[in-house]
Amino acid sequence: MFVGALEFDLLLGDVRSLKQKRSVVRPLVAELRKRFEVSVAEAGHLDLHRRALLGVAVVAADGEHVRDVLDECERFVAGRPEVELLSVHRRLLGPED
Repeated sequence: MFVGALEFDLLLGDVRSLKQKRSVVRPLVAELRKRFEVSVAEAGHLDLHRRALLGVAVVAADGEHVRDVLDECERFVAGRPEVELLSVHRRLLGPED
């Protein structure tokens, strides 16, 4: 079994309230879940209007599949015009870890 995780640190566009932040983050989270069948949660910067920290996790029997899914998720988020990707941290755990 392999487990992969991504942590996205995002800067949101012209967001002036937590309600506007939700209107940007919720559709992004929903689309990641639907498109890539991964677990996603807003995991940090909860009280900041223009920042979001998203966590993405995937579990599979094959490490290459986990890497491919994480790569696709990263490309998807990086290509979104309403957010700026500040940093990405990746973790991969395998049977020997």
